[in-house]
Amino acid sequence: MSAVILPRAEWAQRAAAHERRADELTAAHRERAARGEKHPVWDFLFTYYAYKPALLRRWHPGAGVVLEDAPERAGWRWYSRGERAGEVVPDATLFRAEKPALADLVERMLRRTASRPGQFGCFGLHEWAMVYREDEHRHPVPLRLGQEGTDAVVEAHELRCTHFDAFRFFTEDAVPRNRLQLARDSQPDLEQPGCLHAGMDLYKWAVKLGPLIPGELLLDCFELARDIRLLDMEAAPYDLAAWDVQPVRIETADGKAVYVRRQRGFAERGAVLRERMLSAWMPHSAASHTV
Repeated sequence: MSAVILPRAEWAQRAAAHERRADELTAAHRERAARGEKHPVWDFLFTYYAYKPALLRRWHPGAGVVLEDAPERAGWRWYSRGERAGEVVPDATLFRAEKPALADLVERMLRRTASRPGQFGCFGLHEWAMVYREDEHRHPVPLRLGQEGTDAVVEAHELRCTHFDAFRFFTEDAVPRNRLQLARDSQPDLEQPGCLHAGMDLYKWAVKLGPLIPGELLLDCFELARDIRLLDMEAAPYDLAAWDVQPVRIETADGKAVYVRRQRGFAERGAVLRERMLSAWMPHSAASHTV
């Protein structure tokens, strides 16, 4: 495979455009943070995914792409020197050598999720299961149906969550109501592309792969996570009118239809990003092929 070589003028231009785009994506959050203001929808992108806006600003070309005249990056993690003086290149083989378990996990999660059909019958009830029969809730926001009404919605449905990092926040009474009893070690065997959180986690995997992922792809993953997060909260049991968030009423047939339609759209976007991520780094990596 012949290497892509970027002259400094070209990669510097891409890096500057990337920084501007990242700043636009994080501007509202940074302004709120400066005021000490919390937001029940958008803070999640910077707290659960505990990556600071500054991380999003750093552009990388992706694995195997050579940057000319980039001596300032010679000491950056998972970069190797190129064949000529001043050249550097993100090194997927070096990443795998230093982080073999992480490399195998990311590959496994991406490939296995991509290989499965999407499931679209959960209706976002994971958020309802997180407040089921509980007086104290993770978000200090009122429930739009009240506690009794919220519990009734959970009890009228089968919980079909397939994502461990949502399931682990279920209340004690909600856990046995889920169709599957999930565990961390079984996550690669159950993750599926219809899950909203599997789509949001593409942002996490992109960050963990660092310079192996082109900056433009990283921001595309962040945008998908942002868009999914909105539906996640629109379909949640909370009354978010004070934040101008209108509910998707998944307790109704019309609300379910809206949720599934948008869920399918996110699954399609996620499939494209998942493939782009694998294509960005796996051809340059001494892959384990243990998926």
